[in-house]
Amino acid sequence: MDDSLTLLGFGPEGWGHALLNGGLMTLAVSACAFALGLGLGTLCAWARIAGSAPVRRLAQGYGVVMRGIPDLLVIYLFYFGGRQIASVVAKQFGHVGPVEISGFAAGCLAIGLLSGATQAEVLRGAFHAIAPGTLEAARVTGMGRWTMFRRIIAPLALRTALPGLGNQWQSVIKESALVSVTGLVETLRAVTVAANSTELPFLFFLAGGAIYLAITTISGFLFRIAEWRSMRGQAAARTGG
Repeated sequence: MDDSLTLLGFGPEGWGHALLNGGLMTLAVSACAFALGLGLGTLCAWARIAGSAPVRRLAQGYGVVMRGIPDLLVIYLFYFGGRQIASVVAKQFGHVGPVEISGFAAGCLAIGLLSGATQAEVLRGAFHAIAPGTLEAARVTGMGRWTMFRRIIAPLALRTALPGLGNQWQSVIKESALVSVTGLVETLRAVTVAANSTELPFLFFLAGGAIYLAITTISGFLFRIAEWRSMRGQAAARTGG
């Protein structure tokens, strides 16, 4: 037991710093990918709701493709395929040799694109949950599109979408483990290196599971607080408080 605590600690023989840095990298990849997915999801939801027929088909095709391709394959396409394409393009400008692609950037782009397809459906469903009379009243009062989006659509849709977005955040955290195939030292890569170096796979993979569990548990708690705060005003209005 003492040996295990020493190996997991922050001392000279411990792997605590490596595991902590891996956990922080997991959070960084997840946050960037989720933000990208939220932006893409918002655009795709808008395209599916108010876009022209070609734009709607394009957004729908994006969702079908991203939901139909395995996550790991998308990461491989961005990281290994991206290096090949970058090398071909760089060769046209006189560059000789391979071009390296950041594992962090490839992972964020791949997971962000995958997450965006699902977030688009969450946001689209949240928009359709808004009472038609609410939107009609906003139009009657003379609100422009941007004002109506900012004051009516965004607050009401976000309130409905928060549980689904929370689930997507949890999925993004777990999908970030796949980025380890690029060599990026996030949580899974850090515990794998530690397990191979010490020949104690059970201890370090168990520690990795604890890190992921801690991140998802704290994240779930924060999203529940956000949901409660978003519903507080609505509950007060219903009770006349």
